[in-house]
Amino acid sequence: MIWSKEETLSRKEIEEIQLSRLQETVSRVYEKVAPYRKKMNDIGLKPEHIKSLKDLSKLPFVVKQDLRDNYPFGYFSVPKEDLIRIHASSGTTGKPTVVGYTKNDLEMWTECVTRIACMGGATEKDVAQICFGYGMFTGALGLHYGLEKLGAVIVPSSTGNSEKQIMYMKDFGTTLLVATPSYALRLAEVANEIGVDPKKDLKVKIGLVGSELLTDAMRDEMHKYWGDDMLVTSNYGMSELIGPGVSGECEMLDGMHINEDFFIPEIIDPQTGEVLKEGEQGELVITCIKKEGIPLIRYRTKDITRLNYQPCKCGRTFCRMDNLSGRSDDMLKIRGVNVFPSQIEEVILNVNELGPHYEIIVEREGYSDKLSIRVELKNSTDSYSELERIKNTVKNRLRVVLGLDAKILLESPNTLQRFEGKAKRVKDLRSK
Repeated sequence: MIWSKEETLSRKEIEEIQLSRLQETVSRVYEKVAPYRKKMNDIGLKPEHIKSLKDLSKLPFVVKQDLRDNYPFGYFSVPKEDLIRIHASSGTTGKPTVVGYTKNDLEMWTECVTRIACMGGATEKDVAQICFGYGMFTGALGLHYGLEKLGAVIVPSSTGNSEKQIMYMKDFGTTLLVATPSYALRLAEVANEIGVDPKKDLKVKIGLVGSELLTDAMRDEMHKYWGDDMLVTSNYGMSELIGPGVSGECEMLDGMHINEDFFIPEIIDPQTGEVLKEGEQGELVITCIKKEGIPLIRYRTKDITRLNYQPCKCGRTFCRMDNLSGRSDDMLKIRGVNVFPSQIEEVILNVNELGPHYEIIVEREGYSDKLSIRVELKNSTDSYSELERIKNTVKNRLRVVLGLDAKILLESPNTLQRFEGKAKRVKDLRSK
């Protein structure tokens, strides 16, 4: 099902909407947001210079640090009394990034998420269990309001107490699960531990997963636990942009449709900032063209992807972004080689004897980097030859993918930490 007619507009119609909204947004932030005005004045740029979509590249970038430097409300374009909600990031690496929503912003956000829920196969007949943490994090409330607008029954179970989550799924007849990929797998593990078979005893047939990278290997792992007929789609967003709702996969599983009437995407070279040609991989930059509270222009997401402007077989014409390859700030440089955790995950999840839980450890010995990977076995074994075979399989496959040797540490089942929210897979100890 396609939720709104805007999702099937022609490219010409989409670009006309984008230009009109971009020009209005640039004029508004230049007038009302001092940090934007300074950035533009520093390069001699005025709102009237934005005459076409190509002129977007003339505008300066905004990065997360800009929001922290102007904490809490320096990038807002409306007075605080015009807001009806405030969210913020966790702020684990500095000041939290604060975002605010007007009444119109919340209506737009709900519209975006409703579209994405429909793309992922949701209908008004679903019972949707939301296993994101409610609070300052935007994920839970974003999916909650979008699915509620669609007409689904909402089970706002949040995170934690996984056995009770399984009880709710069984007793309420949950058909749609909202969670991170790693927590969805954890829930399936817990179900099996308490004698509930997710494939036979539960009715969950749709997974709207987000907040973490979803690789093809992780999707396959979800099917192993929840069943081959479970439709698992990824959706994308971040609190600075709006929360979930920027883009999402449809049932074709051929990239995430971006809500282009509200967001203009670009792909840039993360080193030079140069805009790349269509189809080239680089860092995703998003411009918000309808937000009132905090409309970000050319926000550098740090996420690595590529764009596809060909119409989708589902009938939607919005451009699609590939599922993320990783983040430019998550990239590890090990002995001169660029390594993304997603590359390691792909290898691990394609070894049948290994489970989906792992930890990447990078240390420095003398003047050389050392890469170690802790990963769980699916089943315990005391056979030394079998353990060595598995280790060598992983090591050899990683060498082919990364061009590096890694120390493989095989752990017993249920040894590594489980995550209810976003999984933390990497320990980079080199600075210590």
